[in-house]
Amino acid sequence: MIKTEMLERVEGEARLDYTFKDGIIDFVDIRFLNFRGMENILVGKAPMDALIITPRVCGICGQAHLMTTVQALENCYQNAGVPLEITPKAKLIREFTLNLELIQNHIKWLYLVMIPQMHKITNLEQKNSILKASHLSANITKAIALFSGQWPHSSFVVPGGVVCDPTYVEINQARGFLYQTIKFFEAEIIKLDLESFLSIEKPDQLLLHSGDFIKLLNNLYIYKMDTLGQSSKQFIAFGESSLFQKGKVMNTRPYNVNTKFIKEQPFDASFSYAKNISYKNKYYEVGPLARAMVNKTPLIKNFYALKKDSALVRVVARIRELGALLYESNEMLGKMDLNEASFINPNVDINELSAKGTGVTEAARGSLVHNIEISEGKIKHYNIITPTQWNLANGTKEKPGIAQQAMIGLNDQKVAEFIFRTFDVCSVCTTH
Repeated sequence: MIKTEMLERVEGEARLDYTFKDGIIDFVDIRFLNFRGMENILVGKAPMDALIITPRVCGICGQAHLMTTVQALENCYQNAGVPLEITPKAKLIREFTLNLELIQNHIKWLYLVMIPQMHKITNLEQKNSILKASHLSANITKAIALFSGQWPHSSFVVPGGVVCDPTYVEINQARGFLYQTIKFFEAEIIKLDLESFLSIEKPDQLLLHSGDFIKLLNNLYIYKMDTLGQSSKQFIAFGESSLFQKGKVMNTRPYNVNTKFIKEQPFDASFSYAKNISYKNKYYEVGPLARAMVNKTPLIKNFYALKKDSALVRVVARIRELGALLYESNEMLGKMDLNEASFINPNVDINELSAKGTGVTEAARGSLVHNIEISEGKIKHYNIITPTQWNLANGTKEKPGIAQQAMIGLNDQKVAEFIFRTFDVCSVCTTH
């Protein structure tokens, strides 16, 4: 028996075709039915036009797309033998604003996706989650805009640095918005001070507290999400920052990674507009859980030892990362030397280059990769690999993708949908 379900609130729509056998999900086809063609639009454009176009791939992670585009353009300079200098100040501003975008995404995911989806399963009344998400989202948006000028779809990051020049007034304003968000995190999400939360290493210690996250965590245990939703137990991350390392983990054993081994299977328009992405012909999970496993974060390693890559551990990893991002971003503001230059002009106009470049960023949902080829001042080829394409790759019954494997074996579509959404699905990024 086959049942079809259309899912909304995934930055677009996704279609799940469940195949049931004896009342159990035997397989799931994941389909994305809309095509946007952002890669095609870029071909023939001037290289700097990509700074305007790629942030519009997504209304949630536009900063990540901008950052990845700039890295790809800067990599073109490097591969062409042209030196680039980027000041520590510019690097901090780039990372700080990207962190804020991740923070905003994680908060929205908690209050607009996970808590409402859990209420569907428990049949409990949903209270205030939309208002909480809106309040926090507004704070973070204001903080990003102090540097980027606007959010979403900003283009303030360019090869050679950034085009903003913040004063101490903007730094203090950003610190104020972060302070409000941290206080909300402490008072509402975890009901514990941030540093104490980040020091927790044992799973049992989390349950000693309360807050919206702990209420969700208790329901995850009640509804067996600590055992459901397990997948490949293979994790990968390509981006690096103050918080994140790159690498892959297979059964807790770490390995190095290289983007040249990423394999892309183009979409079949008659079936879905999503690409299949693998690494050395294996499917890997990307996102907060993957980053925590690569980073060897004690709390997540201990959770994984008990509950593997279950839905519950995926949720805990994202909230733990949210706390770490808040703490690290607050620290960054004190490290910026405002006397440094924001931008150092490259010695060569990018329109004079013929080169290839790759950019990699850890977006909220996982590793984001952009590949560009410039020829005679025009974009000859542009390719984007998004986190959702990693997690929602359509495999076969013999070799299912990450999200497919997490849903196979369940007997309840509501539970399957919840587990599907623990991957923080994004349709528009997937069908760019």
